[in-house]
Amino acid sequence: MRTVASGVFLNSKFPGVSVGAVASHGRLLLIDAPIRIEDAREWISQLGEKGKPRSMALLDHHPDRVLGARGLDLPILAHDETRLVMNAWPDTFKGGARPIGAEADRLKRISGVSKAVPDLTFSTEMSLHLEGREIILLHRPGPTRGAIWVVVPDARVIFIGDAVCLDEPAYLGDADLTAWQKTLQQAARGPYKSFTLISSRDGVIERKAIGQMSAWLTRVEQRLRKVKPRPDLTEATGSLATALLRSYKIPSTRREHAHLRLQVGLERLYTRWRAEED
Repeated sequence: MRTVASGVFLNSKFPGVSVGAVASHGRLLLIDAPIRIEDAREWISQLGEKGKPRSMALLDHHPDRVLGARGLDLPILAHDETRLVMNAWPDTFKGGARPIGAEADRLKRISGVSKAVPDLTFSTEMSLHLEGREIILLHRPGPTRGAIWVVVPDARVIFIGDAVCLDEPAYLGDADLTAWQKTLQQAARGPYKSFTLISSRDGVIERKAIGQMSAWLTRVEQRLRKVKPRPDLTEATGSLATALLRSYKIPSTRREHAHLRLQVGLERLYTRWRAEED
């Protein structure tokens, strides 16, 4: 566990996303959950001296960050769109049924997914007061339509979810690339431009990473718009994924997983574009 700022903590040891916590006078807001319930409970145990969890914020609906929430019995906060998506899920999750290159793909079968559906949602902004400490939840779509940031103003820290992913490519299957670029601009130029940024995949990042992510998304869109879907869209997006991965230094043990994530995401994004055009 790492202390990012006074009362702001980060743990990157669990599979999936880096999870966070904000503390104030013996109370905690948790940010995302480890995939496995036993890891989620271990995380809470590590935070024991920092305070007692009061609620949890989910930064979007990606299974890597939401499935572990089902075992924690906490009020869950998220965007309206996140609740809408998760409400449509079956109560049983099988990781291999529709693999997307997530860490959650490795789960064999879990039940009780409905317990992770958010209890309290918002559309644009939500302000919390955790024992006197202000925390702001902001809608910042891009990786998904319901993606949010968690802002801790007094610590000058923002948890930005999957808005910036550097070590490996982000999952693009639920993305809105135009909204994503706008979100990155808000991180670079808005009132939070001097805040510390915490990525769910890379931990604390340098601000130059915003420009790198924006450039990568631009390249993805340009290349994907040129894809010829016939005779085989899967093959075409697989070739594009291979080309895009060349700019990453990914260990051989993870390269196939990253390729799957990118290929599936590209295919679903392209298919959605075509459906919207028709």
